[in-house]
Amino acid sequence: MTKRLTEVAKKAGVSEATVSRVLNGRDGVSEATRTAVLTALDVLGYERPTKLRGERARLVGLVLPELQNPIFPALAEVVTGTLAQRGYTPALCARTIGGVSEMDYVEMLLDHQVSGVIFAGGSYALADAKHDHYRRLTDRGLPVVLVNAGVDELGFPRVSTDDAVAVEQAYGHLRSLGHERIGMVLGPEGHVPSRRKLNAMMKVAGWDEGDAECVERSSFSMEGARVAATKLVERGVTGIICASDVLALGTIRAARRLGRSVPADVSVVGFDDSAFMTCTDPPLTTVRQPIETMGQAAVDLLVTQIEGAGVLQDELLFEPELVVRGSTAPAPGR
Repeated sequence: MTKRLTEVAKKAGVSEATVSRVLNGRDGVSEATRTAVLTALDVLGYERPTKLRGERARLVGLVLPELQNPIFPALAEVVTGTLAQRGYTPALCARTIGGVSEMDYVEMLLDHQVSGVIFAGGSYALADAKHDHYRRLTDRGLPVVLVNAGVDELGFPRVSTDDAVAVEQAYGHLRSLGHERIGMVLGPEGHVPSRRKLNAMMKVAGWDEGDAECVERSSFSMEGARVAATKLVERGVTGIICASDVLALGTIRAARRLGRSVPADVSVVGFDDSAFMTCTDPPLTTVRQPIETMGQAAVDLLVTQIEGAGVLQDELLFEPELVVRGSTAPAPGR
């Protein structure tokens, strides 16, 4: 008990006597101090006293699929900083292979009486994944915001990059360089943002079912992309649009292993403009997601729900920006 008081007092920046008064429900403590103590208790993983468990903490969960892809730490930096400015304490939950699942994180966040949850790149984006844990959040009436496209039936507010505009920009760029044989490396079949990108490509390029050989699916890993891109390059594709920067780097590796040069023989366009894409060899041409604006918008939507000001069910679409670097060049022979 003494250790708990000491840790909570240090975390909240108050005395142990103040922590004791809060936990015992005594008077003489300001609401701001009381909130700080309860939030510290939640963050440190201690259970609240029974009489205080019915109240939600000013704690917000941010659930990410991984931290190896630089785009997710970048989003986490924006979201956690914006939450702190709004008076909320962020709880970062990042999944790992063989580690805690998204479903388990949801249970942990519910146990800690969080005020809301922001998801990025979760199971909500996979049409064939289990979504029961999201429905638990709905049943609890907990405010939730999703970053980027998810399955429609969940009904949560969404903050997304406009995938159609991203494909239009990438395709237009490759066509302007004279590429006629253009392919795509996308995420899994049920991945909703990848579906949107494919639909946009079919529209802008006039594809039909016979153009399926210009599309390959992959897990969001460099190894998976290398296998997928190898097939496209062997089919004579000279321009490849990828659903992430990680997939683009795997595609460049595939081209080189086949003895092709990037960009002299094969041009590659990524998606995200995550950190260090200026430092790759060659620097990566990519479609930049407006992560800072999207992260701030996600927090604004969540706080609006928490404060009871209503829920915006419409999806907010943010326009991306094509950033041209060294991984694209005129088509061979041009």
